[in-house]
Amino acid sequence: MKAFGWNMLLALAWVVLSGTYSISNLVVGILLSYLVLAYVGRDKPTFARYFGKAPRIVSFVLFFIWDLIKSNARVAYDVLTPTHLMRPGVIAIPLDLKDEGGITILANLITATPGSLTLDVSSDRKVLYVHLMYLEDESRQLAEFKALEARVIDLLG
Repeated sequence: MKAFGWNMLLALAWVVLSGTYSISNLVVGILLSYLVLAYVGRDKPTFARYFGKAPRIVSFVLFFIWDLIKSNARVAYDVLTPTHLMRPGVIAIPLDLKDEGGITILANLITATPGSLTLDVSSDRKVLYVHLMYLEDESRQLAEFKALEARVIDLLG
């Protein structure tokens, strides 16, 4: 967390010193400050964990954006065509996540994806119930949710 704070502080300093207040300039500042911190903090163990997580975060963001694109296309196709392709259903996902924060992140990621909605978590926090607009192959869908959960565990671990 300390390295992340330094990364954001340097990125904000970049934005202020360059005088261009835009998201793209902030992203450039984040990347530049990340590179500077990677060089300066390469021998410090507190920074090593942060720099190990950054590629995983980028991979996760790209994975989730791709998942959003696929889900949006599927729902849009169903809405725009006269055929009715929905096969709604509820699926129970056995959870490997143990902490409430991780379960909340997973539940919100599932809900943010069009066509799926997290309904509830069991009282013992071992099962997550999800409503799907397109439940065709339950085992395939369960495998996709478990892959998403594994990525969340990887990011939080």
